[in-house]
Amino acid sequence: MRKLYVYDHCPFCIKARMIFGLKNIPVELVVLQNDDEATPIGMIGQKMLPILEENGHYMGESLDIIAQIDQEGTPLLTVPARPEISDWISRSSSLLYRQFLPRAAAAPFPEFSTTSGRAYFIRKKEASTGPFCEIFNEGTEALLPLNALLEDLAPLLPEPSALQGQLSYDDIHLFAHLHSFSIIKGLTYPTAVEHYRQALSERSGIPLLDAVAV
Repeated sequence: MRKLYVYDHCPFCIKARMIFGLKNIPVELVVLQNDDEATPIGMIGQKMLPILEENGHYMGESLDIIAQIDQEGTPLLTVPARPEISDWISRSSSLLYRQFLPRAAAAPFPEFSTTSGRAYFIRKKEASTGPFCEIFNEGTEALLPLNALLEDLAPLLPEPSALQGQLSYDDIHLFAHLHSFSIIKGLTYPTAVEHYRQALSERSGIPLLDAVAV
């Protein structure tokens, strides 16, 4: 069976996992420790996940993996992408990941099951964000811009019935983004956004992070 090497916190890994779930194609998930540099470097020459292993060959880059798997059988990602979705993702990314990273570091993800794996992540990410404790100390006021962005997203989402048919790369990118949102406790999801994230979670077989939200 194919193997997909992932981290549970990684949005790019979520994207690669989605295509297998959406198309009901079996794959074995292998979670690496976050400080394991040797394994991915040995496979593709750099520390980067996801990596797909098939018949002794390795493929990196989430979009390359998605494109290959989507060509098996009837392609699923056929609806044209919309620039307003990519624009929303771009506008929300820096605000999201500032709040996401310290929460991911505190979560019970399997890639952080060793002290060294968690410490590696914290050391690498704090180099760009500053101390995670300072981000936590910003309190609920820091979440107001994210709640406003979620309100902006609601009118851009498709009708619920559309989520049962063909999808687009927008859905891959957007659900992975909302999956990261779901680790942040205290956000308010407009009805359309809540329906969308729950529907894509169910269809892809990837649970949201609400249960471990901080």
